[in-house]
Formats: sequence, C-alpha cells, structure tokens
Amino acid sequence: MNIIASIKLAKEGNRRELAKLLSSIESGIKVPVESSNPWVLGVTGPPGVGKSTLIGAMTEEWVSRGERVAVLAVDPSSPKSGGALLADRMRMSTADSSSSVFVRSLATRNHPGGLIPFLDPMINLLGSCGWSRIIIETVGGGQSEIRIVAFADRVMLVDGPDRGDIIQAEKAGIMELADLVVVNKSDIPNSLHVSNSIKDSLNYSGNDDRPVLLTSAINNDGISELIDAVEVLEVNNERAPLRFKERLLSGWDYLLLSNPLLSDILLDLESGAINLEEAIERLHQS
Repeated sequence: MNIIASIKLAKEGNRRELAKLLSSIESGIKVPVESSNPWVLGVTGPPGVGKSTLIGAMTEEWVSRGERVAVLAVDPSSPKSGGALLADRMRMSTADSSSSVFVRSLATRNHPGGLIPFLDPMINLLGSCGWSRIIIETVGGGQSEIRIVAFADRVMLVDGPDRGDIIQAEKAGIMELADLVVVNKSDIPNSLHVSNSIKDSLNYSGNDDRPVLLTSAINNDGISELIDAVEVLEVNNERAPLRFKERLLSGWDYLLLSNPLLSDILLDLESGAINLEEAIERLHQS
C-alpha cells in the first residue's frame, strides 16, 4: 500500500495504518501531511514524579469531555544497546484502553536533546487524523526539558514534594519556560509547603501569576481543575525564536549522529590519530 492510501485510511480512523505511518516517520521517511495547527501540550519534569500516571489521569478526564487524545511518550535509549524499555505505556494502560486514546512510545535513540527531530511531522499527522489533544512526555532530564518548547505550544512542568529543594533544582531551566507547574503526589504531607514555596518564588521574581496546582494522579485529586487550567493557557508567541532555535539544534544533532563517517571519526579520536579540531573538519567536509 502506498503512503497516500495509508494516510487516507489513518484519517478514517485506522489505527494500524496510523502506527505504520508514525514508524515510517521515525525511520526518516517523509510523509506528505500538511501542518494542521494541532493543539500540543509538552509535559516535562524529573524522573519519578509521576508524569506518566498523571498524563493517564488527564487523558481519562479529557476523554470524558469528548476529546480524542494522542500521547507521544519519549523513553531514554540505552547508550550501549540503543534499546529502550518504553515503560510509559504500561503506566497509561487504563487510558490507552479507550478508542479515543492513542499512545505511542518513542525511543530517544540517544539523541542529545532527548527529543527526536521527527516529532514535528508526527504531531502534524496526528492532528490531521483528528486527535484534538496531543501530549508529548519528555524523558525528564537535562536539555530535553528545554527542547520541549521546540515542539509544544504549551509546557507543563510536573514536580514532586519529595525531591528536596525544588526551586534550587529547577531555577536554571524549565521553570522559566513552563506555562503551568504541577506538584503531583498531593497526598504526601510536604506537597502544600512545596506548592506555596514555588508560588512565593514566582512572585518574588516579578509578580509571576502562572498557575501552580496540586494533584494526586493515583487518587484522581485535582485532575479536573488541572484540565480546566490547561485548557485556558494561551500560546506564548514570544517563544517563537527559541522554538526555531531548538528545532534547528535538534535537526543538527540528528545530522551529526546519522553521519556515516561518525564511527570512523570516533575511532580515530580514540586512537589519537586525529584531534578534536580535525574531527570537526572531517565532519564539516562530509
């Protein structure tokens, strides 16, 4: 079956063809889908704060409101084998049982930014196939938290009450770019204190009124209020330069990692046959 016919079936609701098209995009094949101006939420935050469980609860709430939800969950790849556990889908098993939900796990393939550069065409495909709410979950660490702005119009930072000094941990990164902050695991006693500390920190830095919400994904507490808050988030157009910068960097990283000379150059670097400057020159000439 050709790609055009596959796209037609995917738009008609054929999930198998949609999955095949996403696999094609992930493999570097261009799928001719026009931009559909999709609604996209980026969900990021450190490991262990319950991002996947929270997304599952949010998805169920959205479905109850008549939305069709697609989730692209990015899992880290092993630096040795290149494989990934792809465990996020298991944490969303309840939400994924609905015909109004589509969950796709993606391996980072050791991409330095944690987000593969093919997310944009994947998002456009999902939007053109009628998925009204598209969520991207990052691996939750380092540059991948910042790079989420390249692909998502709205960014939600999820944190937990048991990570120590949250403000210190986040002050140099995604906290500045998040449109909304969620302290998950509100059933833990320290959660209210953490939420108030984040609010105080935001206000101290310039009367920042971004929402800071408490949720418990396991107990389904605060989920409806969270969806209400997410729905009224406005797209921050001032982020456009940063968005295109991160997209360019993502594409540049991909070109480096897919360069056929990379393995040989790394071996020459390791043996001392060339220095770093010479390695960069060889890459530039290839």
